[in-house]
Amino acid sequence: MKKTLNYIKPYKGELIGGLVLKFIGSVSELFLPLLLDYMVDYGVPSKDINLIVVLGVIMLVFSAAALLGNIFANRLVALWAGKMTKDLRQALFSKITYMSSLGVDKFTAPSLVSRLTSDTYYVNQTVARTMRMGVRAPILLIGGIAFTFLLDWRLALVLAACVPFVTLAAVVITKKLFKAFSEVQQKGDAVVRAMQENVSGVRVIKALSQTDYESEKFKVTNKKLADNDLKASMISSLNNPVINLILELALVGVIALGAYLSTSSGTLIAFLSYFTLLVNAMLGISKIFVGLSRGLASSARIEKVLEYDGDMPIFDCPEGDSQNAIEFRDVSFSYNGKGDNLSGISFSVKHGQTLGIIGGTGSGKSTIVNLLMRFYDVDGGAVYIDGKDVRTYQSQALRQKFGCVFQNDFLFADTIEENIKYFRDISKADFDKAVRCACAEEIISEREEGINYRLAQKATNLSGGQKQRLLIARALAGNPEILVLDDSSSALDYATDATLRQNLAQDYSSCTKIIVAQRVSAVKNADLIIVLNDGEIAGMGTHAKLVQNCEEYRLIVQAQMGVEV
Repeated sequence: MKKTLNYIKPYKGELIGGLVLKFIGSVSELFLPLLLDYMVDYGVPSKDINLIVVLGVIMLVFSAAALLGNIFANRLVALWAGKMTKDLRQALFSKITYMSSLGVDKFTAPSLVSRLTSDTYYVNQTVARTMRMGVRAPILLIGGIAFTFLLDWRLALVLAACVPFVTLAAVVITKKLFKAFSEVQQKGDAVVRAMQENVSGVRVIKALSQTDYESEKFKVTNKKLADNDLKASMISSLNNPVINLILELALVGVIALGAYLSTSSGTLIAFLSYFTLLVNAMLGISKIFVGLSRGLASSARIEKVLEYDGDMPIFDCPEGDSQNAIEFRDVSFSYNGKGDNLSGISFSVKHGQTLGIIGGTGSGKSTIVNLLMRFYDVDGGAVYIDGKDVRTYQSQALRQKFGCVFQNDFLFADTIEENIKYFRDISKADFDKAVRCACAEEIISEREEGINYRLAQKATNLSGGQKQRLLIARALAGNPEILVLDDSSSALDYATDATLRQNLAQDYSSCTKIIVAQRVSAVKNADLIIVLNDGEIAGMGTHAKLVQNCEEYRLIVQAQMGVEV
């Protein structure tokens, strides 16, 4: 939890102020039973009204100090704990945002969401509770026992004897809880994952009438979480009864010994008051241990993300041919390290040329794009942009070269204008040019609000083709050096698709284009077409050459165009 606690440092002034107030409030509580003992044993028997009034006023002052000290201390603790959690959550979000795709694959998206939300919440609760009770409880415990020794050391020994047993019980329960809460959080990740899948795929689930199946599937996942949560709760529930039992036995011992020693009424009343304080202190400490179990488990999960050193390092690599906009040299790659997803991939594309990539599902088309943009690093070979190995680029400098539309890309619940600009400084001329080239003018003109028309979440108020045209406009608006269209025209009709390709050739002639597609018509006019099959290049060349020399490409053409070639 050390790295997590570093986020407290900026607010140490508020922390110190809260601790001082908590100290004042806690110490003030300790004097109340002692004053009560003096009042009962000396003021009441002597019927000294002045003494009783003075002691009553002093008790009132200490009570006010205890009340106000604890209230203001708790408010300060809540304030800085909230600020610390805000900073921690922001740091975690930034780490996830800049994390490599390999890192996201390692942690999984549902787990990262869980760490950003529920785990930061548990850390907040742990830190706040520890700071509230971590000062008050030890002061009440140590001070309470010390004051009881001042009253009667023999009775105090009985109370002191129970402390090791309470500590042992708290430690044993905490160890078991840490493991239990870790399992709860893992099962929580599974619930988040299931929920994300069902929300994202709700239309498919309903269309295929699989609502009952998904409900039963979620029931199993939810039950595992509930079972683990119940196990943790059962362990946690032992805490208060065990500690109460030990303390109640100690109280019985105090009363019995007090009766045997003929202890005064005031002393016994004071002991009972101190016993109440000690009970609260012990329970407070035990709650700290319980909270720490969950907080430490959450903190460990957060720190694994913060400490993850999976960002793409910058390497010093030999340069390639600067005449090529893009070049792959004998590239091999595997997502899981067991079998190659790409093998022996070599090709080059000149500046301003168009590369078409076609092949079956899982053939490696999108993987080429992932390596080009360095979402992953190659296992073998090298990828070059403008003659420089992509591993020599800073991430931001590399990504700024691209305008991309990916498979299953997304639009925000915002206006058309903001979805295209995406908070970039895009001039009106570039904006209009991108909209016109992407054939998106009709989408804007048909709506009364124009570019201020607000899209629903996931743009459900647009058709598939309309979404793709806006996504292409967004990719073009930044005047990219390299345009990547990864299966981004699948929902366009043939006429719009043809117009789009003509506009790209005319308006963005200097831009190097990569078109990943299932349709032959989308790549037919490309300067270079790569046919992929099971991660290898089955054919490469122009449309005319591939029709003559590549059997696999020829079969695709025949299947799609319905003609013999």
